[in-house]
Amino acid sequence: MEREPCPFRLLEDCGGAFTMGALASGVFQAIKGFRDAPSGLDYRLAGSMAAVRARSGRVGGRFASYAATFSSIDCALVYCRKREDAWNSVISGAATGAILAARQGLNGMMGSALVYGVIMGLIEGTNILMGQHSAGKFQPTPKPLDRTNEIPQQKKTFSDLYNNFKQGNPSSV
Repeated sequence: MEREPCPFRLLEDCGGAFTMGALASGVFQAIKGFRDAPSGLDYRLAGSMAAVRARSGRVGGRFASYAATFSSIDCALVYCRKREDAWNSVISGAATGAILAARQGLNGMMGSALVYGVIMGLIEGTNILMGQHSAGKFQPTPKPLDRTNEIPQQKKTFSDLYNNFKQGNPSSV
């Protein structure tokens, strides 16, 4: 599956990340709000919906900001390096981790860059291994030999074989 070209990739990644973050957070917040609400089904359902409305958009926005940063750096690397490979994702992940941890100081930025870079390296390594594993399944099978144009050989009788053997030519047996 081909990815979108770079200007549109940013929008696609942000929208997908926001949706993923909002849905995952919505499920988590619904369970948490249901559990933390006072007893009674009406109160629990109301608490569940209130928690979802209050927090799932914020988590979705955080996911979208991560995706926007990652995609921007990835597109810049594709433009600068003139190739699209796994190293772009690893470097983009590390740079995104550093940028998002900028408030924590230099040590926090370096630690976050290391963690994000390792995570992206593991993801890209897994993608490469899975691609190599599944590549063999899509190789074309060899075609059977076409023997329609061959001249059919005459069947050899026992006397022909015996005469060839008698003349010292056992290879034609």
